[in-house]
Amino acid sequence: MKLRIKLFAAMRDAAGADSVEIEVREGATVTDVRAALIERFPEQQALLARVLFAVDAQYAGDKARISPRAEIACIPPVSGG
Repeated sequence: MKLRIKLFAAMRDAAGADSVEIEVREGATVTDVRAALIERFPEQQALLARVLFAVDAQYAGDKARISPRAEIACIPPVSGG
């Protein structure tokens, strides 16, 4: 299934876009989404290992299943104070 992933901060900068489309199998999990992004952006592997994902506006763990119409956001860690 094809998914659109919204990107923020460092991931948006790395991709040069606000979102990207990836292809994953039916019944995919957040882990599968992370793996697909690492395959597409291998130079961002260290960052992608630390990002959080939101599925339908709620933070989701690695085992969370993704529905075909899910809204997915990739949220890198932020620093500041």
